[in-house]
Amino acid sequence: MTDPANPPESGPATEPPAPADDTPETEADPAHPAGGDASHTIVIPAEVNMVALLGTRDELLRTVERAFPRVDLHVRGNEFRLIGPPDELALVERLVDELLVVVAAGQPLNRDAVERSIQMLRSRSEERPADVLTMNIVSSRGRTIRPKTLNQKHYVDAIDKHTIVFGIGPAGTGKTYLAMAKAVAALQAKQVNRIILTRPAVEAGERLGFLPGTLNDKIDPYLRPLYDALHDMVDPDSIPRLMASGTVEVAPLAYMRGRAQPLDAQVLTPEGFRDIGSLRVGDLVIGSDGGPTPVLGVYPQGPRAVFRVSTQDGASTLACGEHLWQVQTAWDRRRGRTRVLQTDEMIGRLGAAHARRFELPMMAPPELAPRPVPMDPYALGRLLGDESTTTTPERVEAPEDPIDGTTVRHNGGTDSALNAEGSGRGGVIVADPATEVLRDLDLAGTRRQAQLVPGEYLVNSFAVRLAVLQGLLDAGGEPVTRAGRACRVRYATTSPRLRDDVVFLVRSLGGTAYCRTRPAQGLAKGRPVPDRHDAFVVDIRLPAGVPPFRLTHKRETYGARTGARPVRFIDRIEPVGVQETVCIRVAAEDSLYVTDDFLVTHNTLNDAFIILDEAQNTSAEQMKMFLTRLGFGSRMVVTGDVTQVDLPGGTTSGLRVVQQILDGVEDVYFCNLTSQDVVRHRLVSAIVDAYGKWDARKGPARRSGQDGQAR
Repeated sequence: MTDPANPPESGPATEPPAPADDTPETEADPAHPAGGDASHTIVIPAEVNMVALLGTRDELLRTVERAFPRVDLHVRGNEFRLIGPPDELALVERLVDELLVVVAAGQPLNRDAVERSIQMLRSRSEERPADVLTMNIVSSRGRTIRPKTLNQKHYVDAIDKHTIVFGIGPAGTGKTYLAMAKAVAALQAKQVNRIILTRPAVEAGERLGFLPGTLNDKIDPYLRPLYDALHDMVDPDSIPRLMASGTVEVAPLAYMRGRAQPLDAQVLTPEGFRDIGSLRVGDLVIGSDGGPTPVLGVYPQGPRAVFRVSTQDGASTLACGEHLWQVQTAWDRRRGRTRVLQTDEMIGRLGAAHARRFELPMMAPPELAPRPVPMDPYALGRLLGDESTTTTPERVEAPEDPIDGTTVRHNGGTDSALNAEGSGRGGVIVADPATEVLRDLDLAGTRRQAQLVPGEYLVNSFAVRLAVLQGLLDAGGEPVTRAGRACRVRYATTSPRLRDDVVFLVRSLGGTAYCRTRPAQGLAKGRPVPDRHDAFVVDIRLPAGVPPFRLTHKRETYGARTGARPVRFIDRIEPVGVQETVCIRVAAEDSLYVTDDFLVTHNTLNDAFIILDEAQNTSAEQMKMFLTRLGFGSRMVVTGDVTQVDLPGGTTSGLRVVQQILDGVEDVYFCNLTSQDVVRHRLVSAIVDAYGKWDARKGPARRSGQDGQAR
């Protein structure tokens, strides 16, 4: 195709001479074209920039001409004159229409875009080339990333429509790059809260520790392609901040597997606490909302270095360095958001501006399985809180829940006592039912230093636990008010067991408890306190809606001021050695569950965009481990090339078998890219095709013999 005003040095066609009388040339009769050809004229709108359409020095025009050798193309001004077979003319006309749409959208045209448009038209796909070439995924620093081939558009569309997408194809097809672009776009649109990028580092194998340099020096070469793609799409100055906040996490696949706790770590279930190592799929555990949620997966993790994570109120639990924690900083609170960090990401960063940095979410009061109890829980709390478990405890102030078989006898003032019904001042001495119950609970006659709350009251329904605590606080607690401060609740006892039980009850109701010891010969307001035993003082904070008192005067004092909000901040993270660990996955929407001391933690990935690159180098077990890390609101993209497996001999690639395993599973999509989708140097596509033909000639025997070996 040539331009008469600027003829090329060589070309397959020349402009026919104009008629001598300068009359407009007319189309040839399509019914009687020379050699069966037809002719057609395409008029380009005057506002279209012909240079943008034809290319510099008619480069794009020549590209079209080479692709349609049976069509003569002539351009005069803003008119295309076409002569050739009718089916070819129709394709050229459609091509010009598509290119006009691209130019009108402000997208630059190049040779590659024209060739791919022709390829799409010849494939007779329902997709329009203009829809592919004008589809913008993300823009950064004046650069827009978009698919370049039809399969790439299908791949990008699948990421929008499906939760898990596998992009399988040769090198250079844009699998990882487009997935990264979709991840950045999802983060910018606030569809996800974080991006997690990972790939296996199989070349290092078990010899990772022998490589020179720090840990980052050892693993960075394997993650460099992900870093490079990220730098193309995000302002480089913001990347360190995004990584420091946990918004972007880049790690080898081995580091994805470690969200684990030791086998003896406690997990709260409706029946009470259990070792995490004893849990099985289908067991119920308590989520952060206080309701039961089933365990969906249990994954042994082997020996791992573990840390003790402690909060400022004295609670603690054990977890590995890669275990996940949902936390909130002051910056997050002002913006109404949270973040998820690993244990080792918080080490050395626990304080900011003389304050603790990372706040953990508080658990909603759980509804544990109800159990029958022998005595009204409030009455039991009153008896224990008075620090006397004799038959007729005194100073029981107007009990609101009398004990069956007993009556209240007032001794004058605010004092009262419990007696058996029908008992008089003379006759046979009969033990009242309260004493009998206390004897059954091994509490009757116990010294105040040995008092405790029986286990059936500690692990029971919300109503029972609250009633016991209210009884304890009505008898031995008090609201503490200070000018300009929220109201707190204080309880003191000389029994270390009762102190621990009160702390347990408070935490089980979604509150926090701070303990301190007042020595027996200590001072109170500057005066000596001649106690015979040390006293344990517990400062209590309960969530709104959980009343600590029933007695009117205490309830009114507490209600006159806003109760102090219970909060938990991570205070210390200390290594404790290597232990056998296990990881669980729960069905709770936020993936949170309750562990030791009613701490809230989790180990799956929610609201995240997760990319696994070079997936052909994962084993089948690693692939399963990765896929089962999927949390609510998350998406996963798995990319790889099954022709370039670097696994040791005898190891089956997880990417080779996963399609057979997940075939037909809803919301999982497999997109197969080919050499026609290579967007690198045009030689790459030819090389891929050449290797494919050579491999096919070797036959199935050779391929099966090399399955799993290095290629």
